Amino acid sequence: MIERDLVVTTPDGHCDAVLLSAGTGPCPGVLLWTDALGLRPAKRAMARRLAASGYTVLVPNSYYRNGPAPFFDPATFSFGDPQMRERLMGLLGTLYTPGVAERDAAAYVACLDAQPEVDTGRKLGVQGYCMGGRLSFITAAVAPDRVGAVASFHGGGLVTDKPDSPHLLVPGTRASYYVGVASDDNASEAHAAGALRESFAAAGLQAEVEVYATALHGWCVPDMPPRGDQPVYGHADAEHAWDKLLALYASALA
Repeated sequence: MIERDLVVTTPDGHCDAVLLSAGTGPCPGVLLWTDALGLRPAKRAMARRLAASGYTVLVPNSYYRNGPAPFFDPATFSFGDPQMRERLMGLLGTLYTPGVAERDAAAYVACLDAQPEVDTGRKLGVQGYCMGGRLSFITAAVAPDRVGAVASFHGGGLVTDKPDSPHLLVPGTRASYYVGVASDDNASEAHAAGALRESFAAAGLQAEVEVYATALHGWCVPDMPPRGDQPVYGHADAEHAWDKLLALYASALA
């Protein structure tokens, strides 16, 4: 296993990131967008597992404009703590500034393609968790000729009434999609799953939108803080989502 820290030069500065590969020769590249808690050991572990399946994985620090990762310790983080939540919302706000996500996505795609461990003759995969779902859609639109597969897990705000809604980007992409929707996200955004299916069908793209009947927002990530006494991570559903991810990449990045 190759695992090395690197710095990605972007139009806005320098982003700390980690690159992981099985070390068996050039293979398809994957950009992994983290959830709101950012680049941390749990995300490195998920990337390591994916790399072992035959991919070269780049995980950037999405909050690099505010300093190096990590920013939060999930073991002590609480969404109910006003100060922690205020800090988190401030960091998230930097990613919603017009043009920021697009510039970052282009830089990360270029970085992956510059790595000797990446087979540039094959399409790239992009996957995202929570806020990373939105960023994955943006990446597919920024680099439609390179991105062949997009996976979003408990992604938030994929369908909005704004002109920059991620689902409106779908017609300008050429990827296959898998969107895993948490039960509580589906309840609060009841229109989103249907709107996504309609967007994919209208664009003629291979796609699956799956609602997880009992999974909570964040269910895929092992270190996700609980909600009171209720755990968020769900092993069985997380493994199902992982199998869906590997199947998507096996078919779309071949």
